[in-house]
Amino acid sequence: MQAAAAKETLFTASGVEKSFGRTRALADASITLRRGEIHALLGANGAGKSTLSRVICGQIRPDAGDIAYRGKPFAIRRARDAIDAGISLVMQETSLAPDLSVVENIFLPELGRPGLPRFGEMRRKAEDILSRLGQRAQLPLDGDVRALSAAQRQLVEIAKALALESDLIIFDEPTASLSPGEVERLFDIMVKLRDEGRALAFVSHRLEEVFAVTDKVTVLREGRTVAADVATAKLTQTELIRHMVGRELSQIYLERAPSEQTQKPVVLEVENLKSAPLVRDVSFSLHRGEIVGLGGLVGAGRSETLEAIFGLRRRDGGAVRLNGKPFAPRKPAQSIRAGIGFVPEDRRRQSIVPDLSVRENLLLAHLGAHRGFGLAYRRRDEKVSELLAMLGLPADRLLDASMLNFSGGMQQKIIIARWLMLDPDVILLDEPTKGVDIGTRSSIYAMLRAIADRGVAVLIVSSDFDELLGICERVVVISDGMSIADMPSAVLDEEKLTLLAAPRTSMERNVRFLRDLAATYRGAAFWGLIEDEKLFCLKVAVADQRAAPGFGDGAAVDFAETRIPAALGAAKSQFVSEADGSLNTLIVDVAGSRGHAMGAAGLVLPHDTEPPDAGQLAAVIQAHYAAHD
Repeated sequence: MQAAAAKETLFTASGVEKSFGRTRALADASITLRRGEIHALLGANGAGKSTLSRVICGQIRPDAGDIAYRGKPFAIRRARDAIDAGISLVMQETSLAPDLSVVENIFLPELGRPGLPRFGEMRRKAEDILSRLGQRAQLPLDGDVRALSAAQRQLVEIAKALALESDLIIFDEPTASLSPGEVERLFDIMVKLRDEGRALAFVSHRLEEVFAVTDKVTVLREGRTVAADVATAKLTQTELIRHMVGRELSQIYLERAPSEQTQKPVVLEVENLKSAPLVRDVSFSLHRGEIVGLGGLVGAGRSETLEAIFGLRRRDGGAVRLNGKPFAPRKPAQSIRAGIGFVPEDRRRQSIVPDLSVRENLLLAHLGAHRGFGLAYRRRDEKVSELLAMLGLPADRLLDASMLNFSGGMQQKIIIARWLMLDPDVILLDEPTKGVDIGTRSSIYAMLRAIADRGVAVLIVSSDFDELLGICERVVVISDGMSIADMPSAVLDEEKLTLLAAPRTSMERNVRFLRDLAATYRGAAFWGLIEDEKLFCLKVAVADQRAAPGFGDGAAVDFAETRIPAALGAAKSQFVSEADGSLNTLIVDVAGSRGHAMGAAGLVLPHDTEPPDAGQLAAVIQAHYAAHD
């Protein structure tokens, strides 16, 4: 009986239409949302996902269509109607009041009602909501929202929806600014809400997330529903892409030719860069025609590294060289004139000027580089025509009065083209495909590859590890403001990148454990990934130099390059002696609290040290990682 009630239909919309002037956003859209289900709403940019989401939550009134809620016709005239009925929207760009506290934001809709707010009762209710979600320790209830991370602000939005006792919650691109670990925690919360019997709609461009957390899928294309209420488990990624874009994308990432860096000159060198508080010690090089990624978690200092290079952030130490010469811009205009372009993460706030035409937005970087009187736009006419052809944009669209008339994907391509206007040596891109559908992502990747083939050096920050591995030739891993590894993407996968990117601060227990292990047994201890005759070391601690294994933190080495090749090759939960008898090594596979693989940990002992019981020690090591992942 309970299972039947959990799957009851809560909301239906059919034949929904909506036009904005001459633009038809929804033509024949439909969706069915049930209790106890997470329902994905998918489509390419401009397909109508956000418009339908806002129709459901009362922010937009449809021109036509039938809507029913709790089995009865439902006329949503305004957002308050939806809120009062128990429908909430958790947005990609949160709609919080930055100067109010967390508690005040959770109950923001209530503050607009008559009467005095009861802050004590609100606080108790907020604590109860967060405790139910298992997230009470994640939020300072009395702190201002402006000090919160992106993941914490998303949590406030969710708590706000639960404070309204919403039965239907729409998540509109909630993972766009979250790291992989934060995404997993968000999915845990969504599953708890689903299991409580709520109906959840989930809008995302990341197909792997759709398959990971959703039960049903509805796909929109050009404002129409082309796949309705399909079980996620019955779909393949190829089928889903075909529904979204009307064709198969056999290869999203273009095949890259092997890079021969010895023949490519270094364009940008960064050495021990510091910019307090988030950039502590970053070093890497960038060659002409190369695409390099800065990998890491949100808050690791990747965006701040780009800003420090470009002159948007003060440098506190280190050196940067551009084409072999010292480079220390005091303002962005100096970087622009030196041949560096920068595409920031937030298109709306940092890249486009809505009140300027497309042509004026396209020529903004030109204005930064231009010196002298006038605008000198005519000097760029030939280049503008070339870029329009590359973008597939008709010339008459240059005169569009607002960039907001374009999809997010086209906005992003115009922003990238803005820098190509100047024929730069280096282009820095921060989250270049954030909030962009899979079809547009593929075209942006092709655009970046074409840029690199012209000899431009490309540096990308992305929270999408699959994207970094697919488009970049090398990945520089940044953790807690420090570059800790620089590896070819061909030798990495998402698991290795995630473990390498783990914050050093969050690894303190593991670091202490390795140090204690090495000190207790007077040897060396390490933690890493073992795969295909190769070791990726995450951390090593050495108490006795005689037991040093021959590799350090962040190293990627073949077994034969280490001092323990026999042990690495055997990888048994028992001590293995090397051929020369100098070292004895125990290596055990370790897993997290949910059983997910976390690599292997090892203890290396000099030949004259009596090894402890291998079984007991292996159990201690495995128990530690299961408790402290």
